[in-house]
Amino acid sequence: MTEFEKLETIVRKLRAPDGCPWDREQTHETLKATCIEEAAEVVCGINILNERGDSSNLREELGDLLLQVIFHAQMAEDEGLFTMDDVIRDISRKMIRRHPHVFEDRSMTEEDARAAWDEIKKREKAGREWENDFLKEAFDESERLIDRARARKGFK
Repeated sequence: MTEFEKLETIVRKLRAPDGCPWDREQTHETLKATCIEEAAEVVCGINILNERGDSSNLREELGDLLLQVIFHAQMAEDEGLFTMDDVIRDISRKMIRRHPHVFEDRSMTEEDARAAWDEIKKREKAGREWENDFLKEAFDESERLIDRARARKGFK
């Protein structure tokens, strides 16, 4: 069993009927703030690495952010929406698709590769342009969640 699989098993146990009451009651909605806060802490870890050369905080915070991804995927699986394997398969396919200069035509120039990325992304989003209607509010909500995290951490 890989370490990733062990972590998935831990999250399933936390969410199980005999697991942790707090973890069982969480929803995608209740974990929004935690997800945003963990992403900010990854930024902090990157800054520490850049300024001090110490990677330990980044390593820890990437783990916390990964936990958020696995937690959301487990909740989605519990709800019958999708699995972690679906998430991984989708991002793997997307990265291969968006990098034809690596996985297909290695003779592409950097300019061609950037143009291909933009065109591929445009095709992927075709018919789903309405999703952008939700993006501004998501950024606004993220700012509010960051402000709450700042206050909780004593920075406001």
